[in-house]
Amino acid sequence: MGIVDVVSQYCSLPRTRRHLKKRKQFETVEMKVRIDCEGCERKVKKALEDMKGVSSVEVTAKQNKVTVTGYVDAAKVMRRVAYKTGKRVEPWPYVPYETVAHPYAPGAYDKKAPAGYVRNVVADPSAAPLARASSTEVRYTAAFSDENPNACSVM
Repeated sequence: MGIVDVVSQYCSLPRTRRHLKKRKQFETVEMKVRIDCEGCERKVKKALEDMKGVSSVEVTAKQNKVTVTGYVDAAKVMRRVAYKTGKRVEPWPYVPYETVAHPYAPGAYDKKAPAGYVRNVVADPSAAPLARASSTEVRYTAAFSDENPNACSVM
């Protein structure tokens, strides 16, 4: 056994996957945090800006929305905000109005949602059946539609 073999033994890569560290993906984390004043906004920004892997922090106080981009883990970001600020943090529960088929259904409509947004019923399986039209409802709406040439002329 020569010196090259001894050195290569110490410099070789680990053979098991357990020793390899998984690289974080670049992602955008959106969360809902109650922001009452400029002090709250500064507190949230300060808690996140010095976190490892964070590229940018955007706080929209009017919508109570915090957007973090970078090589971060969503759960760790939310835990950090909750720990450093003492505020309740939840994933951003809203989607743009246009993406939901029936935005005024009981499961999707939310009075607290910012303008142009409704609750994300696709991600919340308990509310999803309420926001989808049944086959009977679809048949009736199609019968009275302006796009249907055989529609009822009573309207």
